[in-house]
Amino acid sequence: MKAEFISLDERFTIAGDEYLERLYDAGRWLEGPVYVPAWRSLVFSDIPNDRMLRWDEQSGQVSVFREPSGNVNGNTLDTQGRLISCSQGNRSVVRTEHDGSLATLASHLDGRRLNSPNDVVVKRDGSIWFTDPPYGITSNYEGRRAEQEIDGCHVYRISPGGELRVVADDFLRPNGLAFSRDETQLYVVDTPGKHIRRFDVKDDGLTGGDVFAPCTAEMFDGIRLDAEGRVWAATHEGLHVFDPDGTLLGKLLLPDLVSNLCFGGPKRNRLFVTATTSVWSWMLTTDGARPPYDLG
Repeated sequence: MKAEFISLDERFTIAGDEYLERLYDAGRWLEGPVYVPAWRSLVFSDIPNDRMLRWDEQSGQVSVFREPSGNVNGNTLDTQGRLISCSQGNRSVVRTEHDGSLATLASHLDGRRLNSPNDVVVKRDGSIWFTDPPYGITSNYEGRRAEQEIDGCHVYRISPGGELRVVADDFLRPNGLAFSRDETQLYVVDTPGKHIRRFDVKDDGLTGGDVFAPCTAEMFDGIRLDAEGRVWAATHEGLHVFDPDGTLLGKLLLPDLVSNLCFGGPKRNRLFVTATTSVWSWMLTTDGARPPYDLG
């Protein structure tokens, strides 16, 4: 498909391949893309089909990574390159160890089950931050219908020592999240609020939380940053790209509802996008922000 990229600000001069490449088109609702350098692969979630899939960069083949997956949604890598996943169906955050075994990192707060962890990021100090809306318990489509045990939908932090605590409790339904390049700020989507909020990161908590950018295409979902600190956000019409000052710089339009994105490839200049049933790829002239496992 020809890449339809719209620049809305003269400061934004990113270019890329003429065409978007569709890597996969047999999902039901795809989410949580993460590029794993050690495997030269993209891992992503097919939530309603209760599986995780793996696209191999060298062969171009897609295979099942894990099935059942616990209706995994968001994925990321920790500082050791291990896969961290939000299991909506099991209402937990889990880690895939280097030997393939699974470790549960968080499932309860003060004896009450989490709602359905949605998206997750890792800070370079090893702490894990995730959002917990109820999408996985409102029906059996993306998880298992169940009663909500926690009052509200919060943003959480798991300390390097394993302690779970709430760091933001005034969201309708928090969703995608991403740290600024220097990790002094945390961007968090509030999907029904139709905006991205920006917090200051203080030690092990958050302050502030003003609206960073409103959504002009229904609502936001996943977000990621590039090497220049620009925020790339999934919307119903494609990706919106924001300057750190909140200005909408440009749009990459796609034919499907976009759920999430990540940067990958050996140089982090390949954009991967999950959009309804498909995974799209676009090679471009900017790189993704340095990931937490790259401590150089």
